[in-house]
Amino acid sequence: MSQSPEIEIAGRRIGAAHEPYVICELSGNHNGSLDRALAMVDAAADTGCDAIKLQTYTADTITLDVDRSEFRIEGGLWDGRSLYKLYQEAHTPFEWHAAIFERARKRGVTIFSSPFDETAVDLLAGLDAPAYKIASFEAVDLPLIRYAAAKGKPLIISTGMANLAEITAARDAALEAGAAGVLLLHCVSSYPATFEDANVRTVADMAQRFGTPVGLSDHTPGTAASVAAVAVGACAVEKHFTLARADGGPDAGFSLEPAEFSALVRDCKDGWRALGRAHYDTLGSERGSLQFRRSLYVVAEVKAGETLTRANVRSVRPGNGLAPVHLEAVLGQRAARDIARGEPLAWEMVAK
Repeated sequence: MSQSPEIEIAGRRIGAAHEPYVICELSGNHNGSLDRALAMVDAAADTGCDAIKLQTYTADTITLDVDRSEFRIEGGLWDGRSLYKLYQEAHTPFEWHAAIFERARKRGVTIFSSPFDETAVDLLAGLDAPAYKIASFEAVDLPLIRYAAAKGKPLIISTGMANLAEITAARDAALEAGAAGVLLLHCVSSYPATFEDANVRTVADMAQRFGTPVGLSDHTPGTAASVAAVAVGACAVEKHFTLARADGGPDAGFSLEPAEFSALVRDCKDGWRALGRAHYDTLGSERGSLQFRRSLYVVAEVKAGETLTRANVRSVRPGNGLAPVHLEAVLGQRAARDIARGEPLAWEMVAK
């Protein structure tokens, strides 16, 4: 396997050798308004994100309108909601997709989506989506993964709740069915997720185990987990987005507002640049500072033949004299000439 695997989405290479790919998840925070969805695209583009992502389903393609207890959510952000009514509220209508895709492309931002059934894959294929995202809850739906992969585009697969065998099966199904590469996203399917559960060290372990690019789908508050993931090798970060949490919305509680998302983009990319490489050489940017290291200076006037002592030689800044390591070697020696206070000490000033 390659030591640095990567995939390509819309001409952008994604992998450990490249700055992190930041995906802005719009989800259902449009609150049922196409105008708001388009405004979210504009606001997302302004953050500097690399891609915008939707979710493509209807209530009828993702669940059933059935009054049974297993179709009702218990606990968490959506406690008491029926799956059908939640998805009715949160879905992005199929007929909106063309306008949203057009707006993103007009703004110069890559856009793709998470399909939740074959009709959604077909819709996205018709819009020439450059990639498909498989959500964590669908990571075990191998027929859906194979159907999306057969379109020949890269697949991004979130791994929330999935064990090693399930992740392996999802990756293999995608590659065997024709996907142009797989990007795995470590994910905690809790909304919001806690920092204690984030376990972003899993990113590095996944990269080693699966031989694919690996990123993070982040449901924790703020940006800390995403930046930490980049520090351990995440080459992509996905985070939910809203115009304002106060406006409400299905995912508003764990979504970032525009200024926060801009900070996420900046911090992830700056953090990646700061990782650099392991080295111990003086950098070009440091050379101007070398003169301000400590060195040996004469701190009291010394006449020729007088002894150099701690009273007249000290290690001070700047760094124009002998290195401090030579202090013991010069103490007790005699001055070869008169030396004024403030002169940097050099070997020619020390009598042989």
